[in-house]
Amino acid sequence: MEYNADIHNLQCPKCKHGMEEVTLEDITIDRCTGCQGLWFDDDEAHQLKDIKNSELLDDGDATEGWKFDSRDEINCPHCDKQMEKSFDSKQIHIWYEVCPEHGMFMDAGEFTDLKTLSPLDWFRGLIKGNRNVVAP
Repeated sequence: MEYNADIHNLQCPKCKHGMEEVTLEDITIDRCTGCQGLWFDDDEAHQLKDIKNSELLDDGDATEGWKFDSRDEINCPHCDKQMEKSFDSKQIHIWYEVCPEHGMFMDAGEFTDLKTLSPLDWFRGLIKGNRNVVAP
């Protein structure tokens, strides 16, 4: 859904569609109505990671999410400052963007992947590559 300040709390930093609030066990995050990416304030991703079935909030298509990894100059939906590119140290194939002041954005499928460590993660990292090398 196109961004409308009257009905959306945030505008997606990647596809510019509106973001809707979704809540699980008193933790509210924002999910894009377009690309299905997720915005986490502060430490919400790590809090949700430990909650059973929280991956259900990440209902977007992971293959679509990968398409957004190559986007440059992603700005924070709160302060409009350029976000830092980052990756998970245990699962280097999971690339996300961070605003040190406000939170982080994960593309569709990344939070679901973050919740589960598996031997396949090493192979996924090998295929996708390290963000600092592939897309610095």
